[in-house]
Parts: sequence; C-alpha cells; structure tokens
Amino acid sequence: MHPKTLQILKTFEEIDRIPRCSKHEEKIARWLEDWARSLAFEVKSDLVNNLLIKVPATSGFENSPTLVLQGHMDMVCEKSKDSDHDFSRDPIECVYEGDWLKGNGTSIGADNGIALAIAMVLAEAGKAGEIEHPPLELLFTVDEETGITGAMALEPGFFEGRVLLNMDSEDEGVFTVGCAGGLNTRITLPLEYEPFDYTNGFGFFKLSVEGLKGGHSGVEIHRQRANAVRLLARTLAGIRDKTGEAGSGSGSWCLRLVSLNGGSTHNSIPNFAEAFFALKRSELDRVKGLVSRFGKTFRAEYARSDPDIRLDLKEVEKGVIYEITETEIHEKEVPLDRVLTESSDTGLLKLLLALPHGVYRMSDRIQGLVETSNNLALVRTGDDEVEVLSSQRSSVMSRLDEITGRIEAVAELAAAEVRHENGYPAWEPDLESDLLSRCKAAYTSVFEEDPSIEVVHAGLECGVIGSKCGLWDGKGDSGDIAGENSNGENSNGENSDGEDCDGGMEMISIGPTIKYPHSPDEKIYIPSIEKVWDFMEKLLKSYR
Repeated sequence: MHPKTLQILKTFEEIDRIPRCSKHEEKIARWLEDWARSLAFEVKSDLVNNLLIKVPATSGFENSPTLVLQGHMDMVCEKSKDSDHDFSRDPIECVYEGDWLKGNGTSIGADNGIALAIAMVLAEAGKAGEIEHPPLELLFTVDEETGITGAMALEPGFFEGRVLLNMDSEDEGVFTVGCAGGLNTRITLPLEYEPFDYTNGFGFFKLSVEGLKGGHSGVEIHRQRANAVRLLARTLAGIRDKTGEAGSGSGSWCLRLVSLNGGSTHNSIPNFAEAFFALKRSELDRVKGLVSRFGKTFRAEYARSDPDIRLDLKEVEKGVIYEITETEIHEKEVPLDRVLTESSDTGLLKLLLALPHGVYRMSDRIQGLVETSNNLALVRTGDDEVEVLSSQRSSVMSRLDEITGRIEAVAELAAAEVRHENGYPAWEPDLESDLLSRCKAAYTSVFEEDPSIEVVHAGLECGVIGSKCGLWDGKGDSGDIAGENSNGENSNGENSDGEDCDGGMEMISIGPTIKYPHSPDEKIYIPSIEKVWDFMEKLLKSYR
C-alpha cells in the first residue's frame, strides 16, 4: 500500500474519533484549527464555524493561482437497528475488509471526512517538501448534509481562490462538472386524538418495516429502492381496507393508529419505519396473514433492489420511539391512553400515499442522468400534528418548481401547511474550462486512460459556492424557492448576485470511490485513495 494512503487512512481514523453529525461540528472544527496552528498555517472561521486554512505555495509556485480544496466537516449519522452506537459521543469503529473500509453497523462519514484527510495530508506533504503545489486554501464547511447551509452562509471575501476542487464525489476516475439544485418541503398536518380504552378486547401493537437498503437520495434514487415510509403506509391502509370501514363512529375500526414514524434525514431514502396502534385481538390472526402477504408482495416488487424487506408485527407493553435526526437522537414514549381520530388517521395515510417519491423525470440531454426527483424522506407524529419532509432535486430549476408545486398541491388538498427551506441552485457545467483541461491531461498522463466526465443528480456545494462568484444570477422562475426571496436575497439575507467575485470560479468535483453513502453499509475503496493522491500530485504540479 502506498505510504500516503496509509497516512490518509490514519488521519481519517482520527477524524472518525470526533463526533461530527450535521449541526454538531464544533469539536471537529476546533480539532482542525489546532492541527492548522501546529503547522503554522493561517486559519480563520466564520460565524457558523466554516473554516479556511491557508497553505503557502512551495518554492517556485508563489505566483501560481490559488487553488481551493473544499470538503465538508459534517456527516450523515446512520446506524443499523440493532446498533447501540451513540454518534454524539462514541468514536466510529473502522473495519477493514480486504480493499474496503467500512463501519461496524454505522455509516463512517467517508462522505466527506476522506476529503478532510486527503487535504490535510497534501498540506503536510507540501510543508515537508515531499510534493510541490501552488498556494492552497482548505475550505471546510459545516452542515452540508442537511441543506448546504454552511456554504450558504459563506461571507464575501472569506476565500480568495477562483479555482476550486471539491472533493465530495464518490467515484474515482469520474470528474463531476455539474449537479442538481434542490429544495426541501416541510409539510405539517394537524392531528386530533381521542381517549381510548384497551379493555374492550384491544391490545397495543407495533408494526415495523425493516431490511431496506436506503441510501443517498441523490446518488441512488435511480436505483428505485423501496421507501420504508411508503411501504408502511401501504400496509396500514391495506389492513384497514380488509378489516374495517370508517363511517360508523369512533371505534368502528379494528386498528386504531397511535403513532407513525420513519426516516431520518432529508437526503437519506428511509430504510426503517414503524407504527404503533391499538388492534382488536379477535382480528390478530387475520392481520398477521395480511402483514405476511404484504411482505411477500414487497419482496417481489423490490426483488432486485431490496430483497430482504421484512414486516414485523408484535404486541408490546409500551412504545418507545428513537428519532434519529440530523443532529441528535430523541427517545420518547408513545402514549397508551389515546388514538388518532378516524379523520386524522385517514388523512395521514392518504397524504403519505399521495405524495410522490422517486424519479420524476430523466434528462433528455444527458443519457442516464436523473433530471428531477424527490425523496419522501421523513414522517414524525407529534402531540397535535404530523410533520412530513420531502426533498426535491433537479438540474433544471423550472422542473424543480414543477415537482415542488405538485407536492405543495397534494399537501394543501390534505389541509396541511407547507414551508420550503434550504434551497440551493444547480451547478451548470463548463466543459471548456482550463481546470477541466488540466484535470483531464493530468489523469491521462498518470493512468494512461481518460477520465469520465459527468453531471450528477446529487447536490454539491459547488453550486452554492459558484453562486457567490457570479455563476448563479438568482433570476428565473425558480428564484423564490431556490433559497431566495422576492428581493433577490438568499435565506441569510445576503445578496447572491455574485458581485463579491470577478469572473466567477472554475470548479470540478472529484473523490475516491464510496459505496452506499448515508447508510450503515457505507464503505470506501482503499485503492481508489492512492489514485486520487497520484492524480492530485500531478495536477498541482501543472500550475507552475
């Protein structure tokens, strides 16, 4: 193994010892600041904890343009159902399996901790005289995974370079030159409960949907993987259709819903969902048969993408919900003395069944590229309302308006309130940039093969960073929903017309190969790290 690969892996393992779920990057930011100061690098942070570390050029490169090496500090904290890992305090356990590095039942944050590790080792190697490079700015942002809000908050002048290498891509040998824009839609539906007496032949039950692969809603939405929230709603609605009818007053159904929860983050396809409900024991055998039948149906429907789908029905004495969010884990008990009214129960299930999920439109310009999609990402029932989160993406901003309008219409038909948040622009590709030409030449020179050039459906910070340098004018039909108000300002009140930069930025996104990001199966291909290193070393030398 290449010695620099070993050094990068060692650095990555150190990073994985530090809690860094989205919105909780304080500890990793302080650790990176201490590292920079230990090497006498200039470092600064802003009000939201974005970091900029300036690395001086090596000899002979003092007049070369500054290159910005960019990644994000936060990670998606996902774990398997049987894992007791606490992301707020426990170090992530790194497990080596042949050429792969993965976690022990958890995501490992290779997205995007590996970018931090590579940038740090590059800076250390330059200072030690082991490689040559132009002036570098290491731009490490916060809160990328929950809506790119760290990049959104960057102030004019925080960084100076106009050539940016984002290291948040997940296929070595692929140069990403464009990405989708996105928007989250938060739907709030009022709920009503009524008292309930279990002594009349009812028991308290839990139904869970498990065994799904989930994954990144930008990278893997085209794989048509199952959504646990949708499967749970289908099952509950199917049981309702077969076992009871509404309309004859309170208690007319054999199944009375108490709570329904699923999903964790806006950009993770839900791989787990559960519902608690009162169920008439006289109907238990019938319901068990229906649950078994739905399980077989789902496994047949998703035989290629999710062959291990399981529906688990069991009676419980009490209900405890563990809500894994972008920031922390909440534990709360499910109340045993009430159920949803029949109208609230029906409204919730119909809303979840009506909302779209998955690929909405394929690109007619780039073969195989998802143009527009949405992820039915999360549902949480509370004391007086249920919250549903949908995350939309599109490389065509008018199409982003279209799918968002459809979701809004469905929500309003269900008498729910809608709020849009965390909008970010698409990154339009520049196939004639000097940076792309240098990258292709460097890659071909080192590996004697051409790289692939792609536009991705996932959201990258390049679009937002570029918008601060004149690459997104904030105009057009999607101006309002893409994080701007009618005055052309973004959600932070900053003007996004690019006046703080002259001439815009050249950008490209690269990275080693990562599989199954945003899931407990996340893993990184170790040999690809060495290839990224060799390519970067060649590219940096080209700027003499």
